Amino acid sequence: MADRQGGWGRLQALVRAELRDLATINRSDRRWQMPFCAALASGLPLLVGAWFDRLDYGLVSSLGGLVFIYGPNTPLSHRMVTLMACAFGMSACYTLGVMGHFFPLLLVPVLGFIAIVVSMVCRFYALGPPGILFFIMAAAIGAYSPVDLLQVPLYVGLFTMGCLQACLIAFFYGLYIVRLQAPAPVAPLPPATFDHVVLDSVVIGLFVGISLAAAHALQLERAYWVPVSCVAVIQASSLRAVWNKQLHRILGTGVGLLLTWGLLALPLDKWSVSLLMIGLSFLIETLVVRHYALAIVFVTPLTIFLAEASRLGQGAPEAMLQARLFDIVLGSLVGLCGGACLHNPRFRELVGRQLRRLVPARLLP
Repeated sequence: MADRQGGWGRLQALVRAELRDLATINRSDRRWQMPFCAALASGLPLLVGAWFDRLDYGLVSSLGGLVFIYGPNTPLSHRMVTLMACAFGMSACYTLGVMGHFFPLLLVPVLGFIAIVVSMVCRFYALGPPGILFFIMAAAIGAYSPVDLLQVPLYVGLFTMGCLQACLIAFFYGLYIVRLQAPAPVAPLPPATFDHVVLDSVVIGLFVGISLAAAHALQLERAYWVPVSCVAVIQASSLRAVWNKQLHRILGTGVGLLLTWGLLALPLDKWSVSLLMIGLSFLIETLVVRHYALAIVFVTPLTIFLAEASRLGQGAPEAMLQARLFDIVLGSLVGLCGGACLHNPRFRELVGRQLRRLVPARLLP
């Protein structure tokens, strides 16, 4: 009886801890100019696309504009080098994704390989949040874009133009923001250990591939949100953080789908969709550093519009929303399993030993 009461008490304490975590709003020193410029970087291509009545082209460039988020709070020279490197990396990921569209059987290994390489580079150079998320998103959305072979240069060019205009906005933002606050010094790179750079990246890439393979096995129509959700969860710094992220992501997605359903009921046109996405981007960048689940509420409609806006009205929105919920839950659960493996000492020791046999000793840090 005492054991039963003790177990019930531990369960109550666990539930209270989870509810306390969900209700915690973090403090932030992020100025409003940063969310505004981030929204402009991803929203300006949409307005241009709406002007020329090619919202589909604007959506591709808008995806490239997300690179603005990677700008660190460092001196302008370091900020721009980092952004331009990220712009090149995102453009390369999108290009590989679009090319993989023509080889469906290779999509799983290609996306897994992209996740491994991008994770290694980001970890070696200590790239800050959102980490590899937007690189994988660019590759995954590109892999499922309805692109003809002769349109590949056009779409890659549109994406790259979105990255370039985001870098241009970041340059002027950097010139302005240094007048308001001193930039942070450039931190020295941490030691590049084998476990952090190689082992973690291989495990992340493996589970990204597993998540996409599971989506294909379940015959999901547009499976790109499964690996994206997996990455968003698995790259957390600890198992507790992995659990929190998948819980926040699933709960935030559920509420966000209700918001999306309400937005889809409105009489939207190309201009209202563009302005709506700009507003959502501003809210997300304002909230994400304060409360992850609350930000995900607005991330959900933004990402759905980002990938589906050119096809809105071509089917029942309820079916699309149900599919996106299933995609995100599946990806989050695979990410949780990957995070459990990633932070398990026995698993790391076993896999790390095998990887060290495959990698030449002179390449090991």
